[in-house]
Amino acid sequence: MEIRKSRAVIFLLMLAYLLITVFVTSPSNTSWIVPKPKPFKLPFLTSQQSITPLTNTKHFLVSAFMDQRRKGFDVRIIGIFRRDSIHPLHCIFFCGGLFSETTPASFLSHFAHFGYPFGPVDVLCSIPESCKATHVTLLTKQNPVNISDQLWLPIRNRKTHNKETRMNFTVCISTLFGDYNNVLQFTQSLEMYKLLGVNRVVIYNNSCGPELTRLLNGYSQEGFVEIIQWPINKYLNPSRGWRVRVHKGDLQYFGQIVTLNECIYRSMERSRYVLLNDIDEIIMPYQHDNLNSMMEALQPKYSKVAEFLLESHVFPNKYFEPSGRFHLPQWSNVSGTNILEHIYREDPDRKIYHPHKMIVQPKLVEQTSVHEVLRKFGGRYIVPWELCRFIHIHVARRTSLKLEQLNEDKRLWDFQEKLIPNVDKALKRAGLLTEN
Repeated sequence: MEIRKSRAVIFLLMLAYLLITVFVTSPSNTSWIVPKPKPFKLPFLTSQQSITPLTNTKHFLVSAFMDQRRKGFDVRIIGIFRRDSIHPLHCIFFCGGLFSETTPASFLSHFAHFGYPFGPVDVLCSIPESCKATHVTLLTKQNPVNISDQLWLPIRNRKTHNKETRMNFTVCISTLFGDYNNVLQFTQSLEMYKLLGVNRVVIYNNSCGPELTRLLNGYSQEGFVEIIQWPINKYLNPSRGWRVRVHKGDLQYFGQIVTLNECIYRSMERSRYVLLNDIDEIIMPYQHDNLNSMMEALQPKYSKVAEFLLESHVFPNKYFEPSGRFHLPQWSNVSGTNILEHIYREDPDRKIYHPHKMIVQPKLVEQTSVHEVLRKFGGRYIVPWELCRFIHIHVARRTSLKLEQLNEDKRLWDFQEKLIPNVDKALKRAGLLTEN
């Protein structure tokens, strides 16, 4: 009798198990159980370009960064958008082998589009809970049928166990174009930055001459220069200036604002300060031996300053130092300007608008233009020009001034004993130095 009862109990348990299995897996009850998704391997979908067209739009994505400084958002995507075609988009993440649900994208436009059809736009995204996101992209539909054709951006500035040594100074230069080949001045500027304490120079390269390419490859191999290829003219017609009525095109000055902002975010977790300047400018402390000592002196009082504004002083390139002491024979066949030969400086006309250039603390900056930060989480400080200013060897800005009305400024000569042999070494490494 007991055996019969035991068999009956076992039979009923097995029957119950079968009924439950059929019920939860039937088509009408798929909501009860979610089959384990098949993991995806992402690398073949990851964009390998600095400019990525966004599928089914007129827009382009540049890069993505972790950024939780705005409440409710986790990731900032820097993009180039057609300003009259911004429609709702949806963020989707790759979470360690699985795709996330979508979250709505928010847009933060830049004021500095200069009236061109395309301009920089920040896209802000929220990461769903329990998603350890490594990559992100944008969709035009909230629940797309197929996402296999999407290109994904790696999310930079994520917290990892690999601790990268934090640098003090990064210089951002944007952009090289028009087969730029001012080799001598570029070499002198890079070597000056080394002497002043800069750790890395980031360059966005649209096109430069063959000699400059060889030079930059050497600096890239040693880790001092980071080259970002920037083929913007493959996708748009960039202008060669900033005045839309004069300089025609789709996007201001080869995407200058986009690259400056990208460089700030690229440097945010690895550099304490970022210098934003042109190719032909050198930031120069006049009361300190280098940038480190100058910023150490300023930091106690101005630790919450996001942007340090500095005057840019033009050294007209038509006037030369008369003795010719730095007209060196080994540089005679090297293309470009010799900065040591220009010692005459204009005083800026402070009665009219005089644009500044900047040193910024990247963690306190949200969006920047060329001459000022547009959105920030800190203050502003105008650095006295006697303390520090930019040396800008350029065509004369105040054309009415005669030579005797200019100031003699030989600050660069204070570095000539180290600068000249360092320049020679770099040029020799690139095969550009004339042997005597």
